[in-house]
Amino acid sequence: MIDVRSYNRERWDRQVEEGNPWTLPVSPEVIREAREGRWDVLLTPKKPVPRNWFPPLENCRVLGLACGGGQQGPVLAAAGARVTVFDNSPRQLARDAEVAAREGLEIGLQEGDMRDLSAFADGSFDLIFHPVSNCFIHEVRPVWKEAFRVLRPGGILLAGFSNPAMYLFDGPALERGEFKVRHTLPFDPRTFDAETLAHEFSGNQPGGGRPLEFSHSLEDQLGGQLDAGFQLTNLFEDTHDDALGRRMPLFLATRAFKLATIK
Repeated sequence: MIDVRSYNRERWDRQVEEGNPWTLPVSPEVIREAREGRWDVLLTPKKPVPRNWFPPLENCRVLGLACGGGQQGPVLAAAGARVTVFDNSPRQLARDAEVAAREGLEIGLQEGDMRDLSAFADGSFDLIFHPVSNCFIHEVRPVWKEAFRVLRPGGILLAGFSNPAMYLFDGPALERGEFKVRHTLPFDPRTFDAETLAHEFSGNQPGGGRPLEFSHSLEDQLGGQLDAGFQLTNLFEDTHDDALGRRMPLFLATRAFKLATIK
């Protein structure tokens, strides 16, 4: 059985070396505009998060959950927030450190598993910003429980995640624009034989390949937030420009806040 956290840490470190777009630090111009109050950030690939989803950012305690890469965290810090970025990849965290040093920003950095936020006390944050990333872990409900714990009462959770339907299809065939249903859900590559694993993740064997991905049901994504004690207030769908994305929304983003007590 693959150690998913270790496996994906190594693969995301490799993605930094290969220039994955989600590992490229924001420019000085983006930081300058954020300091002037002109900013937006992404939970999903294309649609900026509505500004009215955010509380006032001045001195807002923000946890960028599984949010390394030198992008959203530095922008929110430049806009006035007190940001801590939490990520499984040291190289992704180094991107945030790079922008912080370049721009004179104070950003806390913490390496770890998004399912375990024991490094933080109860009620440590006013806002959690959690872009699409829980597809890289095999269980998602612990993420919502820990997010609930480390938010103060009334705190806000902004989260992006994948539509599970996208994992029905043969990955390499999709890249060629072919729609071939290959998998059942939930999609869990730990159950694959070596040949299937290599096929789906382009040579995803020790020493190379892309990070492992997992599908999660909407019951676990949306129902999991509700069961943890959150109240959902907003939702939007997003996609990206590939053959499947031009035919259906591939991502969702949610806004929820922490109730003072679980019903």
